[in-house]
Amino acid sequence: MIYDVIIVGSGPAGLAAAIYAQRARLSALVLEKEYMSGGQVVNTYEVDNYPGLPGIGGFELGMKFREHAEKLGAQFVNIEVRHIALEDEGRIKVVYTDGEEYRARTLILAMGASYRHLGVPGEKELTGMGVSYCATCDGAFFKGRKVAVVGGGDVAVEDALFLARGCERVYLIHRRDELRAAGILQEQLKKCENVEFLWDTEVVSIPGEDHVECVKIRNKKDGTERVLDIDGVFIAVGTIPNTGIVTKLLHLDDNGCIVASEDGVTEIPGIFAAGDLRTKQLRQIVTAVADGANVITSVQTYLNTL
Repeated sequence: MIYDVIIVGSGPAGLAAAIYAQRARLSALVLEKEYMSGGQVVNTYEVDNYPGLPGIGGFELGMKFREHAEKLGAQFVNIEVRHIALEDEGRIKVVYTDGEEYRARTLILAMGASYRHLGVPGEKELTGMGVSYCATCDGAFFKGRKVAVVGGGDVAVEDALFLARGCERVYLIHRRDELRAAGILQEQLKKCENVEFLWDTEVVSIPGEDHVECVKIRNKKDGTERVLDIDGVFIAVGTIPNTGIVTKLLHLDDNGCIVASEDGVTEIPGIFAAGDLRTKQLRQIVTAVADGANVITSVQTYLNTL
């Protein structure tokens, strides 16, 4: 079978694309490597900036997106994409997975992004043993204990707020002297009496045998180092676009993002990009959903030319 469109990834962008594809009566298939849809949103404790649904849980929102797509008849296959190729002078896109091949006239890349690592000693070795990239996933294990959050954006501040509700002490380690997070989040965090801000500071290493025992930090201005006795380190220093399968197929910018504007159009006719993996100013759930809607319009325009 040759589908009208194959959507790779089922985060907010991919699920919105699936919903709009069904409403457009396109034959569509969604390929997702994870055991559940939703992307990074399912690891978010509370989403307070999605219009009309203030305070909704991230997992609940992700499930609502998936349920909406399924209700309209979207088809899903839980499998990982390994390679993408072109046939018939580019008119057919071939998606290779583990033992399966899928063909479509158009392809939407919506694989999202993955957590960025610090790359310091101890981080890799102690991941899952005190080092975490998801406060809502692992924060409950540190109730009444001391932890550190590394980062200065929305996610880092949201993580610190979540952890402050149950931890004895939360250190927010940031390499600059001001946060990049939304003002309302900063205001909320500064009201937390058990949160300490460590400005102009970077993590040097995360010591520990079979679990995190402390974190070694350095002040970037004066070079002084100190050790924080903590039980957990939550790293929130951004993401890396999941564009590995198209590095030889499409042009990427210096950050590894697919070069595409709001319409999702890439340099290859019939291949589109949506969500956190494309070049864009703001990476939020609402912009990912908008990408998913926009890209189906582009798909329809392209299909009309065939």
